[in-house]
Amino acid sequence: MDAILKTQVEKLANDIAGQASTLDDVNGLMRSLLKTTLERMLNTEMEVHLGRRGQPDAGDSAVTGADRQVTDDVMPGARKNRRNGHSRKTVSGDMGDITLQTPRDRNGTFDPQLVGKHQRRLAGFDEKILALYAKGMTTRDIQEIVQDLYGVEVSPTLVSEITADLDREVSEWRTRRLDAIWPIVYLDGIVVHVRGENGRVSQHTMYVAIGVNLQGKKELLGLWLAETEGAKFWLSCLTDLKDRGVEDIFVVCVDGLSGFPEAIRAAFPQTQVQLCIVHLVRAALKYTTTADSKEVAADLKTIYQSATVLEAEQMLDAFEAKWGVKYPTIVKQWRLKWGDISAMFEFPTAIRKAIYTTNAIESVNSVIRKFTRNRKQYPNADSAFKLVYMAIQQASRKWTMPIRNWKAALNHFAILFEGRMPTRIGN
Repeated sequence: MDAILKTQVEKLANDIAGQASTLDDVNGLMRSLLKTTLERMLNTEMEVHLGRRGQPDAGDSAVTGADRQVTDDVMPGARKNRRNGHSRKTVSGDMGDITLQTPRDRNGTFDPQLVGKHQRRLAGFDEKILALYAKGMTTRDIQEIVQDLYGVEVSPTLVSEITADLDREVSEWRTRRLDAIWPIVYLDGIVVHVRGENGRVSQHTMYVAIGVNLQGKKELLGLWLAETEGAKFWLSCLTDLKDRGVEDIFVVCVDGLSGFPEAIRAAFPQTQVQLCIVHLVRAALKYTTTADSKEVAADLKTIYQSATVLEAEQMLDAFEAKWGVKYPTIVKQWRLKWGDISAMFEFPTAIRKAIYTTNAIESVNSVIRKFTRNRKQYPNADSAFKLVYMAIQQASRKWTMPIRNWKAALNHFAILFEGRMPTRIGN
């Protein structure tokens, strides 16, 4: 804002402050100011359309009588078009409904750019509706909030129209091409309640895949919806990633779902599977008494926080000696899955936590739950996709920095996965 304009704004603010005594007075004056400004800008557009602005005036020496005669001969109808009164139009915006006097021309060729012919909402208004929708607000909630804040009545049809473009956006996003190489991918599912075609509401699983790219930044790779969570459906999700361009994944971090590691290796045979330690500890504590839970958790911690795989195996032996008789199921689970638990020890300590926990995806799930807590159920699968997609898009705005110690991790990946790491890595 230049100095002259800033001075004018300050003068206008002083004038408004002198006339207003309440906040409602200020809002009323601002609405009047916006209405007047928009109408003047529309009138300026009309002047330009009719050729009365941006043209040399009659006193301009560059325009000769011969030039004017040529213009009249070539465009004989250009001078006949003129103003033809105004039409009333109500538009919705941040300050509520504003009725504008929109200029018309005789030929009906005036197409204003500031507020289009069929535009009923000012720029930014739709985005606010979408923001409320993304927060998990129901249509009724949105109607009430918009009415309270802006004094504008929003119909369910209008909300549907505003969110309709999301269908195309989500569809394009779900089929977009992906990078060929992903160092780390996290896979998990979250339960949502969706009304099926038979009219009954049932639990569905929203499958979520988040990848860490070669620059160390997180990115949502895909969303899928099914009535249950199972390794068989996960295989179809991984196949979808392959069809969209993913050629190799170095490490996949997953929970302890039965058959999950086998499904991953069926799609990506070279990929290392790392079971999420947090899920394993939670599963173990289901078998312990309340009195023992803290001590069992502390002893399990000595296993996964060991410096080397050899030390971890020794800690597992010590855990079995201490708890094996009382809690044999815990020992059996960790022994049975040890190959997919111990994969993390091939990586430096600084980045193990990024590999052995699905914290990245758990945080996304918490965002989804936060955004959807007002939605006890979804009317259909498309509605579930739209809302979860918008929730994650909101969360992804914070994914601007690479994960901690990424350079060290990348160097390790280059050694461990020699021949699979690209020779050139973009910024």
